[in-house]
Amino acid sequence: MAAPDDTSTEAPTPAGQRRRGRRPGGADTRELLLDAARTVFAERGYEGATVRLIAERAGVDAAMVNHWFGGKDALFTAVLRIPIDPATILVEVVPGDPEHLAERVLARFLQVWDASGAAQFSALIQSVASNDTAAQMLREFIGRVLVANVVAEIAPDRPHLRAELFGSQLIGLAVVRYVLKVEPLASAEHATLIAAVAPNMQRYLTGPLP
Repeated sequence: MAAPDDTSTEAPTPAGQRRRGRRPGGADTRELLLDAARTVFAERGYEGATVRLIAERAGVDAAMVNHWFGGKDALFTAVLRIPIDPATILVEVVPGDPEHLAERVLARFLQVWDASGAAQFSALIQSVASNDTAAQMLREFIGRVLVANVVAEIAPDRPHLRAELFGSQLIGLAVVRYVLKVEPLASAEHATLIAAVAPNMQRYLTGPLP
């Protein structure tokens, strides 16, 4: 795929006059899209925010969303500063025995969080605690972008409840391990955590619910 043209054919504009038309596809386009996406997701929610609307707010072509982020899901993830792409979860984790899906999901998240030092996750949780918009966006990420896509593939019933239960376990473990740093969970080996936590997460996915 060829890189977007970084040049602009627009005529110079006088100082103080806002330039009309789309911006060129240079490196600053990524930041423009992130800024616009934060605003649009906060205003419209995940479902109401469209790629076209975000691109219009940023003043760029809608194709730039796919070029820089690969789609709305990944853009939403980037806005939240979560260091894992939902597409990666679907491609790398979902295939396989559905009765061991929780083990695969938890292993992947622990790997990503440990590799990043969990700094981004800690910052996200702190913003959620003090900002209603951030909290709403995280809820939508869990329910609509990540877990719902996974749960919908295997849930025997009540997929929304199962997704929320699964997400609460995943985020709760991350808060205890990376934000509060409660021992021995904070320094526990991945295998120990997976063996202890994954069975309950798996019950949320495929087991009977009261």
